[in-house]
Amino acid sequence: MRAFLVLIFSIALAPLASAHPETPTETTYLGNEGIMVSDGHTTILFDPLFPNGFGTYQLVPEETRQALMAGEAPFESVDAIFISHMHPDHFSVDEVIKYLEDHPRVRVYVPSQAADWMREETESEEIFDRVVAMPLAYQDAPISFQEGGLTIDVVRIPHTGWPGRAEVSNLVWRVTLADGITVMHLGDADPNDEHFAPLEAHWQATQTHTAYTPYWFFGMGDGQLILDERLNAARATGIHVPLILPPDLVISGADFFHEPGETRTLKPDSEE
Repeated sequence: MRAFLVLIFSIALAPLASAHPETPTETTYLGNEGIMVSDGHTTILFDPLFPNGFGTYQLVPEETRQALMAGEAPFESVDAIFISHMHPDHFSVDEVIKYLEDHPRVRVYVPSQAADWMREETESEEIFDRVVAMPLAYQDAPISFQEGGLTIDVVRIPHTGWPGRAEVSNLVWRVTLADGITVMHLGDADPNDEHFAPLEAHWQATQTHTAYTPYWFFGMGDGQLILDERLNAARATGIHVPLILPPDLVISGADFFHEPGETRTLKPDSEE
């Protein structure tokens, strides 16, 4: 079955040409690894709903969370939500189920582990028509497909602390919007090049404009090498930054999100 799924979805797709050049693509920080990316036409969210920051990481402010759940500005036109993994500082099973029930046009892309958990918590079968579960195991070939104007690539990269959390399905999502801007969200990826080096063809297939990476990639293990030489990313912005800023991160000069509501404007390289 795994080989069959990979065969279906592993079609190489080029980024779509810019359809909305008048509206710049913007990323807004929500909290921890939660971000919103919008080109004025398509809006996607990564890890936006989670119940716990463990007293260490930034929660999504309550006003923002309520607006998201209600579909109020700036969340009135969300198209898709991507979940990296099912830890409680990234994924709220109850809120994601409720969100899907209340917003019938939104699709959610999750590891199969998260989809299985959702099925345990609800009898609302109709929402699973819009839950796209990724059954990736470690070292499986990446999956690529196009849906709703998005070009989506996903691969499983181990959770940080490898091999101690080898059972956790942590997904690295690379998504190209209709305007041609490509973003990557690494979840809690482990900064060890042994996970990334074998996937050279995957990284090189599409250049990423900005990779949203856990802050430890700027100073731990092979993180900086992976950012500089593996991911084919023009830029990187740190997420999962603790409330108390690590001094080494500040000294590094790396770009990172820390205050909810911060934004970054994304432009094709030719416009910078």
